[in-house]
Amino acid sequence: MARIRSAAGGGSVVDVAPERLVAWVNRFVVRNDGLAELTATADAVTIRGGDGTTAELAVPFGPMAPTDREPVEALLDHLSDLGALGLVLVRAGAYSIGACRDRVVLSSTTDRRYVQGRTAAGGSSQQRFARRRSNQRRESFAAAADAVARVLVPITASLGGVVLAGDRSALAAVMADRRLAALGALPSRTFGDVSEPRRAVLDDVAARSLDVAITVRPAAS
Repeated sequence: MARIRSAAGGGSVVDVAPERLVAWVNRFVVRNDGLAELTATADAVTIRGGDGTTAELAVPFGPMAPTDREPVEALLDHLSDLGALGLVLVRAGAYSIGACRDRVVLSSTTDRRYVQGRTAAGGSSQQRFARRRSNQRRESFAAAADAVARVLVPITASLGGVVLAGDRSALAAVMADRRLAALGALPSRTFGDVSEPRRAVLDDVAARSLDVAITVRPAAS
């Protein structure tokens, strides 16, 4: 099922799986008085309907290589040529790391480490608690970085991109590890709307990994 959310600045964003993309574009054209314009850049395909409504298809794991093909077909070709993708899901206290191809997980590792929750206590007890919690978070992120180095670094050269998911600050801490520099240089996309990293969540992220985010905006009045 397509995921729809509000777009910054107005309009909506819908995530569409590659196999449904052509049908979605055809419906958009019919609903909006035909096709007025279809253009492509390395980062997006833009469709303008006859009534002025626009749909911008963001290129996952861009840039998209220049091509003479029809823009939507070129985008689909780009997605099919990516090959395997790395998956890095991290939140404080948990991680799930893997690789997928054609949206199916091929290999993975998942683990949890205890990190204390927040407390309302004050004084020196709160300071000790904060230090202990900070150390637990740091150890959790180090363990996640170790897992990424073990699972993905050896196959970095074969990956077409990386999906990052979970808490952005946790992801930043993990990906700052120097061992992951080549992996971090690959094209990437980030999903911030995932729950605690588990294998089932990793499967869901893999299934969404090639979805195209389409921003639809009505004609300017």
